Amino acid sequence: QVQLLESGGGLVEAGGSLRLSCAASGLTLSTNGMGWFRQAPGKERQFVARMSRSSSSTTVADSVKGRFTISRDNAKNTMYLQMNILKPEDTAVYYCAAGPSGINAVHQYEWRYWGQGTQVTVSS
Repeated sequence: QVQLLESGGGLVEAGGSLRLSCAASGLTLSTNGMGWFRQAPGKERQFVARMSRSSSSTTVADSVKGRFTISRDNAKNTMYLQMNILKPEDTAVYYCAAGPSGINAVHQYEWRYWGQGTQVTVSS
C-alpha cells in the first residue's frame, strides 16, 4: 500500500521560509516521478513543482520560480519542497504526489498517489 506523508507546514511571516517533507512508503521515489501541488480555499488544486524519476529534470510553476526548490533524498525515500521568500498568496494546503502519467504531468488527474496535505499559512 502506497502512503505519502507530508510534514513541515505551519505559520510563517511573509518573507520567511519553510521546508516541507514527504516521506514515502510502499513506493520508491527514485523510480517514480514526484511533485508538489497546493490548494487554497475555494480554488482548484494547483501544480507547484515536479521532479523526474531520474531527478535529472525539475520544473516549478512560474508563480514560485526562484523561490521554491524541489529535491529528494533517495536514502530516506523522502522528497522536499524548500520554500523561501514566502508570500501571503502562498497560503494553501500543500500536497505531495507521485506516479505521474507522463513526464509533463501538471494536472491533478495525471497523478496516481497523493498525501493528505499539510497547511502552510503566510501572514502579511
